[in-house]
Amino acid sequence: MSFEGSNLVDWTAYAKARGELGAGFVRILSYFREDGVKSVAAIEAAMRARSATAMVIPAHTLKGESHQFGAVPLGTLAEQIETIARDCVEQQEAPDEALALIARLRPLFNETLVLLEREANPLVARKPMVGGFGRKAAAY
Repeated sequence: MSFEGSNLVDWTAYAKARGELGAGFVRILSYFREDGVKSVAAIEAAMRARSATAMVIPAHTLKGESHQFGAVPLGTLAEQIETIARDCVEQQEAPDEALALIARLRPLFNETLVLLEREANPLVARKPMVGGFGRKAAAY
């Protein structure tokens, strides 16, 4: 499944988080990577074990951390998985209905992470400013 980059991240929320976290932003984004990899693996393992209980906490963690960085589709998917898992715990059922969502989770996480990390990289080429100090103004 392919996702359009502009739809995977709410760049306004991302910029807000970057501003609020300041110098610690890149470090905290690396924690998101580590936690996300663990959460996705734990959710997949819980699905293989058909354990809704084991699915709740990693889905909840991934949901919150994703929304913090503006990764809305990823956070929403994690929330859907968490909701199904919680319902299954209450009803004492296996989380079989989450299977299709969980199958989408890893690709979405990986693609979103690429965008977040690319934007956080200080060496990424940015669009040059038109005009401004030391730059020739564009001719119209």
